[in-house]
Amino acid sequence: MAAFASPFPGLTGNGDRSRLGALMLVALALLLAGACLGSVVTGPASVGMGSLIAYLSGSGALPEQDRIILEAVRLPRTALGALIGAGLGLSGAIMQGLFRNPLADPGIVGVTSGASLFAVAAIVLGAGQLAPLQTLLGGEFLPVMAFCGALLTTGLLYLIASRHGHTSATSLILSGIAIGAMSIAATGFLIFLADDRALRDITFWSMGSLGGANLAKCLSVLPFLAAALACLPFLSRGLDALVLGPAAAFHMGVPVQRLNRLCILSVAAACGACVAVAGSIGFVGIIVPHLLRLVIGPVHRYLLPASALGGASLLLAADSIARTVAAPAELPIGIVTALIGAPVFLALLLTGKGRDLMEG
Repeated sequence: MAAFASPFPGLTGNGDRSRLGALMLVALALLLAGACLGSVVTGPASVGMGSLIAYLSGSGALPEQDRIILEAVRLPRTALGALIGAGLGLSGAIMQGLFRNPLADPGIVGVTSGASLFAVAAIVLGAGQLAPLQTLLGGEFLPVMAFCGALLTTGLLYLIASRHGHTSATSLILSGIAIGAMSIAATGFLIFLADDRALRDITFWSMGSLGGANLAKCLSVLPFLAAALACLPFLSRGLDALVLGPAAAFHMGVPVQRLNRLCILSVAAACGACVAVAGSIGFVGIIVPHLLRLVIGPVHRYLLPASALGGASLLLAADSIARTVAAPAELPIGIVTALIGAPVFLALLLTGKGRDLMEG
């Protein structure tokens, strides 16, 4: 099979890695299939491969208990985990391309905090001041509020960190810290106002979890992630050119301002929906794109879908660990991703490749 040519030769680093990128997409798709399979059969209640095959084939040999577990718990949870992981991985890859810095991640630069603030506002004020809006939006109320928070935070971050066509890594991180701190302070004030019911909801939600996954949650997230995924064909070429800077990308024919707006909307949609239904889950959006960029290079036609597939696989693996390591209790998935992601991130910072990538 002939290798696909990069739209911008010279941006791929050490030679054309298009063939490697295509192979990586196939490998990640297989990895995701395995992660989905493991997620379905893993948990405190044993559901073996035989029961899963019987359910998928429609044979009558499936025990009723296993059928209930599969339909009510395992399959919705696996679907939601794949959607959330894909959204987080994709958000991280887009932000890293937009800001031209691998430190850019919705969690680190405050986007997740902004989405969390609006989601907590929806929980605390949904029965009071925001009741008319909740009535109007129905089941989409929480995702829409989180989307608005992510959109506002991402736009504000871009305005602060990007000046005169240049994005400073220092400005990016410091702006994200400041925005995150303000969001956390406002979230704390809302928690102070919350009643006992809202406090329980916020506590369970804030640590990150796929518990309570159902078809309704999957359907509430799907439109936002589908919108972000639909933007990929329009983002890849522009993000490749943006590696050389906004001025060079503009002279290449890339509508830079339109690209910026589309990236911000895509990140806000994906990140906001993920935060709304699963809470704060860190490190997926920074580790997955970072590692994939080291392997397949910065060509975004491969990097963006690969980040979505890799993020989905990582989150499903983390969820399987969360359900089994302390069974029958369940660890918050945000704790597991932090325990996995933080050491990997530190290892990348200590390696030559990680330092070179961040400086470039």
